[in-house]
Amino acid sequence: MNPEECIDFFFKPESIALIGASPNPEKLSHTVLESLRKMGFKGKLYPVNPGYKEIEGLKCYSAPGEIEDRIDIAIFAVPAKAVLEILKGPVENIRGAIIVSSGFREMGPGGKKTEDELRTLLKEKGIRAMGPNCLGIYDTISKVDTFFIEREKIERPARGGVSVLTQSGSFAAVIMDELANEGAGVARVISYGNKVDVDESDCLDVLARDEATKAVALYIESVGNGRRFLEAASNCVKKKPVVALKVGKREPGARAASSHTGAISGRYEAYEAAFRKTGIIEVASYEELKDACKVLNRYSPVAGKRVLIITDGGGIGISIADSCEEAGLKVPELSETAARRLKEKLPTFASVRNPIDLTGSVRDEHYVAALEEVSAGEYDLAIVSLLWGPPLLTEEVAEKVRNFADSCGKPVLISSPGGKFSREMASAFTNSGMPVFFTPESAVRAAAVLCGGNGQLK
Repeated sequence: MNPEECIDFFFKPESIALIGASPNPEKLSHTVLESLRKMGFKGKLYPVNPGYKEIEGLKCYSAPGEIEDRIDIAIFAVPAKAVLEILKGPVENIRGAIIVSSGFREMGPGGKKTEDELRTLLKEKGIRAMGPNCLGIYDTISKVDTFFIEREKIERPARGGVSVLTQSGSFAAVIMDELANEGAGVARVISYGNKVDVDESDCLDVLARDEATKAVALYIESVGNGRRFLEAASNCVKKKPVVALKVGKREPGARAASSHTGAISGRYEAYEAAFRKTGIIEVASYEELKDACKVLNRYSPVAGKRVLIITDGGGIGISIADSCEEAGLKVPELSETAARRLKEKLPTFASVRNPIDLTGSVRDEHYVAALEEVSAGEYDLAIVSLLWGPPLLTEEVAEKVRNFADSCGKPVLISSPGGKFSREMASAFTNSGMPVFFTPESAVRAAAVLCGGNGQLK
C-alpha cells in the first residue's frame, strides 16, 4: 500500500481541528466539540472560526492555515460552499478531513457538481476525506467521537470487539444506541456518507490490520469500485469475520438510497455473488446485523451447525428448535450416555432430549448440569433460554453459566424472552459480558452467524 493511500491516521490522531466551531449549543459543531471532550480525546483540539478568539477555554483560529501543528483530522461543520472556499486556501497542514456537511451529491445534479469540485480540490491538496454528509468516527480505542448527536439522545457503547462500517449516519446512530442499551460494545463505528474519497474498501484495509477489531459489520448502499471491494473484503475475511447488510435491493429502496447518499445501488445479484466469493456473511435485516454485532463481540465462528438447546419452558424450546431448522442449523438428539447422566441430576419431569426442558422446578445448578453433562463433541454451540418465572431460579445463574462458558470453549448464547422483569434479570448476563437475545428468533439468528451464515430466517 502506498503511503498516500494509508488512512490509519484517522484512527490514531494526535490533533483535531474543528472548522466551524461555535459556543452556541444549538450549532452542530458545538455538539461535536462536546462529543470529543466527553469521549476523553487526549490529543490537541483546535477550534477554527474567524468570529471568535476563544471557545470554551480553547484558543480559536480564524483559518486552519494559522495552526502551526499538523492536523490529523479536520472536521468540517460548515455549509457546502464554505467547505470548498476553505479548501481553496492554505490547508497544507491537513492530512485528513471528516466532512459532516450535507448539500452535495444527495441533493441532485447541482449538488453532484459541488461534490465533483470537492473531489478535485481534495486530490489537489493531497487530503484524504470521509463524507460529505456523514457523522464520521466513533472510536473507543483512540477516544474520538465526531458525531453531532448529543449523548442524551444517542447512547454511546462501551469498548467492544466489533467495528461497524456504514454509509448511513442514521444507521450508525441507531445501532450504537441499541447496542449500548443491550450491553454490547464496539471498537470503532465509521460513517463515511457520500464517499467522495474514503470508502468501505479503504476502511476494510485498516480494520483487517486492526488488532482491536475482532469482527466487522458492514451496512452497504452501494459499492463504487467492485474489484477493489472484492480484494479488500477477501483480505479482511481471511483475518476476521465480516457480516454485511445490503440495502436498496429493490427499486423503492434503491430510489431512497439515491436521495440519501447519492448512491447508485446496482443489481443486488452482483452483491450477493460478491459476498459469496469473498466469504462475507450476508444478513437480511437490520435486526440480524445487530444480533451479529452482539454475538461476535464475544465469540468467534464455529466449524459446525449443531445446536444444543436448554430451557425451562417447553414451548420456547420448540420455537427455538423450529427456528434452527429454518435457518439451516441442526438440533441433534442427545447421546444415550448424556441422557442417562442428565436424568440423575435434573428434576423428575425434565425432558432430556434436545431441547432439554428443565421445567418449572428448575434450580440454577440444573442449567450448568445440563451444559456439563452433554459432551462438547455432541454440539457446536448452545442456546440457553431462561423464563424467569420458576420460583427457585435466581439471577446468580448468570455467574454459573458464564463460568462454564469461559471454560468450555464453545459459544453459549442466552435467550431471555419477556418484558421488563425478564430484561432486568437478564442484565446479570449482560453485566458479565455475555450476549443476551430477547426473542428465540434473535438468538437463532446470532447462532446462524456463528455457523457461517448458512441459511437465513424467513
